[in-house]
Amino acid sequence: MACRFVIQEHTTPEGVHWDFMLEQGDVLTTFRLEKEPMECLADEVRAVKIFDHPLRFLTYEGPVQKGTGKVKIVDSGEYRFHDRKDDLLAFELNGKILKGDFTLVRLRDDEWEFKCQEDHR
Repeated sequence: MACRFVIQEHTTPEGVHWDFMLEQGDVLTTFRLEKEPMECLADEVRAVKIFDHPLRFLTYEGPVQKGTGKVKIVDSGEYRFHDRKDDLLAFELNGKILKGDFTLVRLRDDEWEFKCQEDHR
């Protein structure tokens, strides 16, 4: 069964990062990425698991509460899990930018590595 995903560019007073959100039931499991989606095609990217977001963030763009900046959607689409374990998420993304097989592998605690399984260089 396909679920939805979104990547939002999150601009804050401290800089820019990207929030990668996977629809899982009634929440979006969210990882903060240090690089924009195009760079994720060629390089391993550090990802930090942050708090789950509500489903409305699948389509939301604009200011974020508590003055933590603003968000803009930069990629979205559907995904399907290939494997789902405590320390590994393997899935296929079908977005505008990110297409193909990807993994999120836990390094320690909330630190993960996001990697495309195909070389797009």
